[in-house]
Amino acid sequence: MPRAGNDSGGGQPGRILKCKGWETDPNAYIYFITQAPVWEKICDVIGEPGWKTHPDYAKPPARLSRLNEIFARIEQWTMTKTKFEAMDILNKDDIPCGPILSMKELIEDPVAARHRHRGRGGSSRARQKYFSVGNPIKMSDSPTEVTRSPLLGEHTDEILRQVLGFTDHQVAEIHDSGALDPPRKVAAE
Repeated sequence: MPRAGNDSGGGQPGRILKCKGWETDPNAYIYFITQAPVWEKICDVIGEPGWKTHPDYAKPPARLSRLNEIFARIEQWTMTKTKFEAMDILNKDDIPCGPILSMKELIEDPVAARHRHRGRGGSSRARQKYFSVGNPIKMSDSPTEVTRSPLLGEHTDEILRQVLGFTDHQVAEIHDSGALDPPRKVAAE
């Protein structure tokens, strides 16, 4: 596949488009897909009903060479709506789309899959909660488990013993030497 910038690489043309507020909000974007089954609904929503029957736009093969023009017109419409306003309108007609969410929006979204991540930040902050994005794809026959990433040094002893073959005594000597201690900050004088 050749590089396509913000375009999707699959069989359905899709692109990331600006929404209202994009000038100051780096997350004011929506991903929009122009699927053939909902093309007429897209034309109505963006105010281009003539495209439904126009020979340059009516059929998917004719649209392929005009995708830049088509998405520019759709973006004119999305820029008049917040990503959530656009989604509300598009979802009513089953037009595939999705907001580009910030981490804050992901954490606050009651529907977004998320996972509490405990124990980050060292021993003094071991009870602090962290959020991580879960798997957005849910399939009944292929469940996935989201687990936390390891803490710094969490598996050091295991690697020293099982992978590198060090004995318990050698591992203790390495710890005693200070080679595995995290760097210490020198207090400013």
